[in-house]
Parts: sequence; structure tokens; C-alpha cells
Amino acid sequence: MKSAICTQPGVIEIQNVARPVDKPGHVIIKIKHIGICGTDIHAFGGQQPYFEYPRVLGHELSGTVDSVGDGVDLAIGKNVYVVPYMACGKCIACRNNKPNCCTDIQVIGVHIDGGMTEYLQVPVDYVVETNDMPLDHMAVVECLAIGAHAVRRSRLEANTDVLVVGAGPIGMGVAQFAKERGARVIMMDMNQDRLDYCKNSLKVDATVLAGDKATEELAALTNNEFPMTVFDATGNPKAMQSCFGWVSHGGTLVLVSVVKADIQFSDPEFHKREMTLMGSRNATKEDFEHVIKCLREGRAVVSSMITHRGSLVDLPTLLPLWSKSETGVIKALVEV
Repeated sequence: MKSAICTQPGVIEIQNVARPVDKPGHVIIKIKHIGICGTDIHAFGGQQPYFEYPRVLGHELSGTVDSVGDGVDLAIGKNVYVVPYMACGKCIACRNNKPNCCTDIQVIGVHIDGGMTEYLQVPVDYVVETNDMPLDHMAVVECLAIGAHAVRRSRLEANTDVLVVGAGPIGMGVAQFAKERGARVIMMDMNQDRLDYCKNSLKVDATVLAGDKATEELAALTNNEFPMTVFDATGNPKAMQSCFGWVSHGGTLVLVSVVKADIQFSDPEFHKREMTLMGSRNATKEDFEHVIKCLREGRAVVSSMITHRGSLVDLPTLLPLWSKSETGVIKALVEV
């Protein structure tokens, strides 16, 4: 079978590798769609923490059940998506119902080989059957689950101001689920086209173009009180540090993006606000289920986010292009 392997930063190769064979408790999935995530872009560019080369990328996955091992009760041909965060089930995080930050987590496409391949074998506990949703939409559920988890973790309240910094797919997911909770959402980005999309398609309440006047505009939009909850989804250290100055007194900052860098902030500014600082990592099955429910009920959208498509064998050419902001990619999908 064919696999797209990131052999080193900046290099993707199509290689023929052995197809997996059945084993107890596991499912072999015929991969149909792979969503391209910021994690894939950062790994391709050599900027992803928790990462080693060579690696098969890809963790936003949908497909059909091709074969199953002993003890698996899934019918051949069923449509499925993958929860890519495989946890140990024993550590302090897992014992406290936080498998998304397991101390020995194995994320498909990051710590272990992922889904940029024709067939992928996954333990059955991480395979979810969803036959009433298009397979291409199912490949974006993981991306939206990241935003859903961040919003759930923040415990934001309805009718409060929320700022989402970074209008990429993760930020768009955060914005949708903050809106779903009844918040007033302000989106900030350096790309006006992305902001226009968020305003017109995701119905965010206001947008702010990042730059010298951003703080002034945020103050005007919030009666000089600033947002109660700020989410960073930029993956940019400078932007992440700027977020500390945009949180209201008594507010919360949630760092959704992860970067291979140190983040610095002013302790006096942090303390005078009695600010809560949170990290948000991955998602749980509860978040995936919430995303599916919202998509079914029309409280979240995904189709208009998919702007680019391509085939697995063309990834060596496509991934470098999709990594460039001028390409205009919101969400790219690989079709297998």
C-alpha cells in the first residue's frame, strides 16, 4: 500500500509499505479522507514539539471498516472516524478522566505513524461508527473537537465577551462552540479575508484586524472592559504573549495552540487581573460526541471550511503549497 512519509522537515515521500494484518481488538480502516491540520504543517516545517522523523502524518481521519480482528463487533464497510489520542488508561491524568493529556499519550500522526496512507490499523476503542454523515465532513470532526474541548474547559458563560485570536480552522472551531454556548464572539487575525469568512459564514459578532490599533478596537468593542475569555489559536509566540494584555480583570486566557518556544508575560499585569491561565490539549470522546451532535443539529458548520482538496499521491507537491498563507487554504482535505 502507499503511504506519504515525512522523512525530514520539508520533505514528503510516497513509499510502498506493508499493509497491516488483522490482530485482536483492532480495526483496519480503509482511509478515505485526511484533514490537513496545523500540526501537520508545523511537523512538515520542523516546528512541531513531541515529534521525530520519519513519520507518517495525519490524524484527522475518516474511512470505512476494511477488516477486523478477534473481539471486534464492527461490520465491514461501515463509515467511521478516528479519535487519534491513544492513552495509557493508568496514569494520573487518565485516572482523573483526562486521557487527552495522558502522561504517555500516543497521538496518531505525531508520536506514532498516522493516516496519510491507504490502510490504517487502530484499536477498536478509538474508532467511532457514524453512518449518517458525509465522510469528508467526518475528517474535520477532530479539528472541531479541539475547539469544543477548549470552550468546555474554559467554562465561559453566555452573554459574555469572548476573543478568539487566530482565524484558522482551530480558531474557527473555538468561535463556533463559543457562539453555541451563547457568548458574544470577537475574532482577531492578520488576514482580512479570513475575518470576512468568519463574519459572513460563522456569524461571529465582530472582527478585529491584528495590528497597532487592535487593543484600541477591542477596548471600544467591550466598553473598555476587554473580553472575559480569550483563546489563542495562532501558534505564534508573539501573538500568544499579546493575549495577556487583552484579558479582562477576573478573566481567563486559554492557550489552545502549542509552539516550540517559551512564552513570557508580565507578572504584575497577570496578577492585577487575577487572571486564570489555561492550556487546552487535544480533546476527549465527549468533545467528539458534542461536535457530531452540533453538526447534526446545524449548530456547527464544516462544509464551507473545506477550501482545497487533493490526492494522497500528490502530497509531496501539495503540502508545501498548502503550508503557504497566500494559497488561501482554510481546511485542505486529502482524498484517498
